[in-house]
Amino acid sequence: MTTETPDRIEDLAGPSGFGDLYARVQRFYAHQMQLFDLHDADGWAATFTEDAVFSVPTLDKPVRGRPGLVANVLRNRRRQEDGGEQHRHWIGMLDVRTGADGVLHTRCYALVHTTPRGGDSRLLRVCVMKDELVRDGGEWQTRRRVVTRDDLA
Repeated sequence: MTTETPDRIEDLAGPSGFGDLYARVQRFYAHQMQLFDLHDADGWAATFTEDAVFSVPTLDKPVRGRPGLVANVLRNRRRQEDGGEQHRHWIGMLDVRTGADGVLHTRCYALVHTTPRGGDSRLLRVCVMKDELVRDGGEWQTRRRVVTRDDLA
């Protein structure tokens, strides 16, 4: 007898199917990353659980909880303003898997573009982003994010 693997997205998709769930996850990321790029610190932090862990190689240690996430966005905004540049994040090559507990495990590429005032845009970083998404009140929230950079691998 064989058992189903816990990474079957169809189990979580329900009657609307895989395509609908996948589109909702893509929409979640589009919304979340636009909040980040707009420096909407409170709005972005609200897309994470209260006890979220956010780990990126540009920080000395992982950020824990929404207050730390808010501070991170505000720090990024100051750095970009001081440097006279705007960052934009593009998420692609999204893979979505479900765990036995209904948690979504996602893996995608995150490209960070920078544009200096009056200058041309360029690719700043190529990253891999791995998340755990959980449902809260019918909405997805990020419980854990681990970002790695290709240039630091």
